[in-house]
Amino acid sequence: MTSVLDLAPVIPVVVLKDAQGAVPLARALVAGGLPAIEVTLRTPAALGAIEAIAAEVPEAVVGAGTVLTPEAVTESVAAGARFLVSPGWTDRLLTAMEVSGVPFLPGVSTTSEVVALLERGVTEMKFFPAEAAGGIPYLKSLGSPLPRARFCPTGGITAESAPRYLALPNVSCVGGTWMVPQDAVEAGDWDRVEALAREASTLQDSRRA
Repeated sequence: MTSVLDLAPVIPVVVLKDAQGAVPLARALVAGGLPAIEVTLRTPAALGAIEAIAAEVPEAVVGAGTVLTPEAVTESVAAGARFLVSPGWTDRLLTAMEVSGVPFLPGVSTTSEVVALLERGVTEMKFFPAEAAGGIPYLKSLGSPLPRARFCPTGGITAESAPRYLALPNVSCVGGTWMVPQDAVEAGDWDRVEALAREASTLQDSRRA
């Protein structure tokens, strides 16, 4: 499969309290041009939501986020997750993701963590929490000494700041929640979600301009 970093300029980071909303939400995001969807394992509904999206929205590339343990890796892949995202990593967790058979984005926030992943042959990473960990200046400073590393910054990124992140050569996409506002999800306002997703999907065009 194409790298998850190259599917769209933005990966929506979704927290679902009820799996029933997963399918219409995924359809709205895909219709808006954002096929890669990260469903975070922060609620009891998460695995059910991943399973529903995988079964009923095949055009979506659904992934599991907030993956913290090898057990969560196994459960996520069994539910149908096509990629994995962690906020950080340990040797045990990284090994589990490596043998899972699906792409993964281990989280980093320091230069040493990036170097350690490169040493393991991992070049695609989540930079988290992006704004709190140094944001655009930090990522820009990593570009010259660590050119092989590609990042998906997540954490505190907004529709306004996303284009500045995407302008960095070592940033391939960003993760964000602004196109899935909680009030819209709870109200089932899928038209609003689709409209926000469509706006986010055009950031790639702005980057290429």
